[in-house]
Amino acid sequence: MVIENTQVQIPDKLYFKIGEVAKLVGVKPYVLRYWETEFPEIRPGKSQTNQRLYKRKEVETVFKIKELLYKEKFTISGARKRLKDIERGMVVPEEEAKQMPLFAAPENKDFFVKLKTELNQMLEMIQ
Repeated sequence: MVIENTQVQIPDKLYFKIGEVAKLVGVKPYVLRYWETEFPEIRPGKSQTNQRLYKRKEVETVFKIKELLYKEKFTISGARKRLKDIERGMVVPEEEAKQMPLFAAPENKDFFVKLKTELNQMLEMIQ
């Protein structure tokens, strides 16, 4: 996974403690605890000593959240929606989207439908 032009290697482990995840991602543990309250995709289990234990998939999700919030400048609610869209397969991967014509990108469909409607209304007004 590449974040901010830096190659980040996630160690090959089943579980990660909150301190390990915070260090890997580059945020403070309290940020991770806050994100747990805002993103249902992050639900770490607890050890017998009540230590948060993140699964690898959750660590990958945390990286994606950081990218959405810090790099792409999404709001919390926008990032939450984007993650749901990604899970549902409604978001085209960036590499694939770059090869698609602008009008074909799924996220632009609503814009062009609205634009077409407005242009048709304008056409009716001038005829």
